[in-house]
Amino acid sequence: MKKRSARNHAHGAAKASPDSIAPHIRRLLLALGEDPDRPGLQSTPARVERAFRFFTSGYGRAVSDVVGSGVFEQETDEMVIVKDIELYSLCEHHLVPFFGRAHVAYLPNQKILGLSKIARIVDLFARRLQVQERLTTQVARAIDEALEPRGVGVVIEAAHLCMMMRGVEKQNSVTVTSCMLGRFRTDEKTRMEFLTLAVRDRPK
Repeated sequence: MKKRSARNHAHGAAKASPDSIAPHIRRLLLALGEDPDRPGLQSTPARVERAFRFFTSGYGRAVSDVVGSGVFEQETDEMVIVKDIELYSLCEHHLVPFFGRAHVAYLPNQKILGLSKIARIVDLFARRLQVQERLTTQVARAIDEALEPRGVGVVIEAAHLCMMMRGVEKQNSVTVTSCMLGRFRTDEKTRMEFLTLAVRDRPK
């Protein structure tokens, strides 16, 4: 039992809920016409529960937990950009994945944020049931509140399996969302500098 708990913790699993998901997954398999007792499915309910605990491990955590002591005093007014941050999330409408990249920028105001913290903030909100539009806004507002910078810009590009595997079945479609705060919203030159740098020479 101790060994399993350690493994779950190493994979970032959220705290076990008193309401287990596994029995509901078993009933789902039955409703789909499957036999949950056949060898290939016997452990599936427990595996799905562990997977979904990890996929939604952003619940119950605050931005302050992620940022910690990662804010530093620094006199600089140059734009900071972290681009091509991989993200994986679950569409709240169908519980299927969407995945892509986030591009995040801010204009410091006497404070900077450790670069890894930006990626961790993206993960914090991505590891919840989401819609891309809300995810984009949450990341931007979290950085804005943590740093009080002169501006924040966030662009997310993602592919949604709910569009690719079902419905319109458009495998090459990409959804792009943005949230601009402060100077990124009011100053076109700042906004265009960010957008140009964010998409330049990115991986195909």
